[in-house]
Amino acid sequence: MTKQSIEYITTGEIRDTPVWRYASKTRSDETELIPVRKLPCENLNGRLVGTQVLLADGSLLWSFLGNIDTSNPGLTKHFITISIEKNGKWFHLARYHDYGFSDRSPAHLAAFLGKDIDAVFPIRYDIQSLSEGEPAALKGIFEKEPKVRLTRAEIIAMAVP
Repeated sequence: MTKQSIEYITTGEIRDTPVWRYASKTRSDETELIPVRKLPCENLNGRLVGTQVLLADGSLLWSFLGNIDTSNPGLTKHFITISIEKNGKWFHLARYHDYGFSDRSPAHLAAFLGKDIDAVFPIRYDIQSLSEGEPAALKGIFEKEPKVRLTRAEIIAMAVP
């Protein structure tokens, strides 16, 4: 079972198979998502993790988390991605340093969910049961405003060591 993107993965499939890996399609420049059957994973490189996240108001919503470096919580804190599902549609939250932040900000996520921003943030996640690694990389919080904002140069230096 392969999928073109997370938009084609149902919450039922996430329950059954929470971790998916990117793979190149045969004879193509495109990628596809393939379920990972062996859990917990040794690491989450090139993988998306489907899990329920806890909103500030106590609501649980299905999400996909990506860019998790299980050995580097600091890197994960600045590069982790989250996509949240509502009624079969996905919202891909932009990080403060991402292109498209003006259209995919925390305020836009709150509007997508039909909630006040303070009912949404902070968003908590815990995927410690799905992968080995540093607990601080596998359990965390998405704040509406990051406590620390890195400069563009600092972001690039972290991304390209």
